[in-house]
Amino acid sequence: MAGHRVAAVLDDPVGESLRGRHAHLARRFGAAAAYLSPVATFCAVPAAADAAEWDDLARLLGRGELADMFSCPAVPPPDWEPVFTLEGRQMIWSGGDHPGHPDAEPGSGVVGLGPADVPEMLDLVERTRPGPFRPRTHELGAYLGVRERGVLVAMAGERLRPPGWTEISAVCTAPEARGRGHAARLVRTLVARVLARRERPFLHVAESNADAIALYERIGFRTRRQVTFRGFRTP
Repeated sequence: MAGHRVAAVLDDPVGESLRGRHAHLARRFGAAAAYLSPVATFCAVPAAADAAEWDDLARLLGRGELADMFSCPAVPPPDWEPVFTLEGRQMIWSGGDHPGHPDAEPGSGVVGLGPADVPEMLDLVERTRPGPFRPRTHELGAYLGVRERGVLVAMAGERLRPPGWTEISAVCTAPEARGRGHAARLVRTLVARVLARRERPFLHVAESNADAIALYERIGFRTRRQVTFRGFRTP
């Protein structure tokens, strides 16, 4: 059953999320879908999209807008201007039913984050650049943080939600607070919460981020596949 879920939904995590648990955060036109702009930049078309379906996405987003295709392998028409390409990998949880560690128990020093914390979350993202994060990104799932002397110095949260799975994302730590185990503690806490819902955690990471890949492997993730993140400008 788990292998079926991997093959069926993790190849299109954005589309599966927009059709399912994030449908209330989606906008649509024809065969195209995208998150509401304040929530996320990601959009989706069928894997074998034809010209008409790409036109649906262009009409949905508007002229000259960013089409953040995430890991979608579909190739747009030649008049779509490439904006970025980033090599990465998709990793899935393989650590069993408990993400604990003898010197870093899940939950220790971790606090929940909500709408009132958004300004600090955006500031931390601006300083650390973990990936796209917008004023309403926190609505995608639970977000957790670590505070030192009242200041938010680390966070992580839930992003894409294909059936049976939850993506862990926005893992970041302020430069002055690194080396204290905050990222590992936050990820383990989120893993425990996802497993408690009888779902399976997964995540994405840039191929160039060797430190993050090593951390995730130590925690209990393994690489499922290589992916390419791509963005285009609509004509």
